[in-house]
Amino acid sequence: MSEVTESHLFALRTTGGQEKVVLRQLEAKMRSGELDVQSVLIVDNLKGYVVIEANDPQVMFMATQGLRHVKGQLRGELEFSEIENYLIKKSTVSELAVDGTVEVIGGPFKGMKATITRVDHDKEEATVILLDAPYQLPVTVDANYLKPVAS
Repeated sequence: MSEVTESHLFALRTTGGQEKVVLRQLEAKMRSGELDVQSVLIVDNLKGYVVIEANDPQVMFMATQGLRHVKGQLRGELEFSEIENYLIKKSTVSELAVDGTVEVIGGPFKGMKATITRVDHDKEEATVILLDAPYQLPVTVDANYLKPVAS
C-alpha cells in the first residue's frame, strides 16, 4: 500500500523577467534527480514569481539554493485557490464528437440530454438536438455548457 503525501504550493520570488530562466534551472535539477518536487510553473499574471509544488518547505528551500535570479520565497504557502484562476482549463470542445450524447450543464436547457449534430472548434460551440424536447429543434450551445455522457 503506497503512502499518500500532501504536496504544498510555494511562491519563489525571482528577478523580474527571469521567471523562465529559473523554471529551466529547476526543470534541469528535476530531470537529473537532484530535486524532489512535483511541479514547477510560471503564472502569467504573477510577474517575478515561480510556483513550486513540493512536499514540504525544507525540500523547496534546498531546491532553490544557489540558483541564479532567485531572490527568496514568500512566507508560508499558497492555497490552490490563489492560483487556480490563472491555470488554463482544457477546452470542453475537444471532448465532443458528432452523434455523441451530452448533458447540458448550464444555460436555459440545463439538465437536459442531447445528441450532437455539429461541433465548431473555432467558436467553441456545438449544435445539439435535445432528447427531452417534444420536437427536434437544433440548438447551438456553448461547449462549456456541455458534458459528455456515456450513451
